[in-house]
Amino acid sequence: MLNSTAAEPSNNAPGTSGAPHRLDPAGGCPHADNARLLAQGAVAAVVLPGEVDGMAVLGHEALKEFLAHPQVAKGAGHFTALREGRLAAGWPLATFATVRGMTTADGDDHRRLRSLVSKAFTARRVEELRPRIEELTADLLDGLQQAAEDGGGVADLRAHFALPLPMGVIGELLGVDAEFRDRLHVLSNQVVATDIGPDRVLAANRELVAVLAEVVAARTGRPGDDLTSALIAARDEGGNRLTHEELIGTLVLMIIAGHETTLNLITNAVRALCGHRDQLERVTRGEVAWADVVEETLRWDAPVSYFPFRYPVGDLTVDGTVIPRGTPVLAGYSAAGRDPAAHGPDADRFDVTRPGRAGTTRHLSLGHGAHYCLGAPLARMESAIALERLFARFPDLHLATREADLSRHSSFVGNSVRALPVRVSRRK
Repeated sequence: MLNSTAAEPSNNAPGTSGAPHRLDPAGGCPHADNARLLAQGAVAAVVLPGEVDGMAVLGHEALKEFLAHPQVAKGAGHFTALREGRLAAGWPLATFATVRGMTTADGDDHRRLRSLVSKAFTARRVEELRPRIEELTADLLDGLQQAAEDGGGVADLRAHFALPLPMGVIGELLGVDAEFRDRLHVLSNQVVATDIGPDRVLAANRELVAVLAEVVAARTGRPGDDLTSALIAARDEGGNRLTHEELIGTLVLMIIAGHETTLNLITNAVRALCGHRDQLERVTRGEVAWADVVEETLRWDAPVSYFPFRYPVGDLTVDGTVIPRGTPVLAGYSAAGRDPAAHGPDADRFDVTRPGRAGTTRHLSLGHGAHYCLGAPLARMESAIALERLFARFPDLHLATREADLSRHSSFVGNSVRALPVRVSRRK
């Protein structure tokens, strides 16, 4: 399916047959566009903000092979338009390309940076977090109940539950004091947004780096048993294990990936279950595991729609389409999750009993290959605990507005809604 050649970089805009798909910076629900594009092929030419030409790999099998292809790189030095200075200052997707960390590193650098944080996400270490996740979940459910009582029976589940759970967990894991967490969420949300102007982009990135520098200063003065303290020690011991820029970049990535993905996953799962009460009943009766709900949500409504960036190091043919060297390529996770070629003619149907459930690789929503999501076990555990405890506490929980009236995330990277108003009721 994939073939590479040592060709000279193309001066033409990459493309497939037909006009390139212009990605909407304001985001919105991706599934209708995904279905239309998939019907035309597994790869689509796209136009990124700022009139930057790119490509998106959408088909499940094509994306799986592309993500693990040895001639596909993550380092920004392979991004032709960036290297040639053709991107305007404040380009909204610049952070995804230029932040110094494991998601923008290749080869030995990637292995070095990943090894510095991987011990915090082993199966044993993640399992050790279970009691704290359960405790935090219980506290947040109390808060959700109180918010609903204060709000006439309605509360924003995203703000009062789906957000503070993963932010609290990653904050404790990193040693980020509570005083910084709300601001870090606001800033990381701006970093992943694709609809803001260059001035706000630059300001958000400057402030994010400044806040994380405060976090590092706090942990330097009061080191503890947390990941930030361990990274500081690696930076200070010398031996080129970690530079200060890589330390800050790693924290940027850990903060964003450590809560935004799980936030969207929990939000999307609650929306799906509220819209499919028959399947919710099967889960609450114990016929289907909560882990299966998590996997089906990851497939059906991936928390990340289009993830930036990868770059072919030579012209690369993917499912019959040539992607020129140095082209910024998006991983189309939400499209691959509903690819009929991989998931059958009912791929757009939410089905928690779908074959190939938990423990399989029937979706790619957490990545594939060397850059597979390091925090996947933690995200899965957090989400399964959150959903099980939420519907045990509030079995009649339902949306307080129509699904069609929910405001979507202002990004084509993140895939969810901005708020999720729900009505709750306690089990008698």
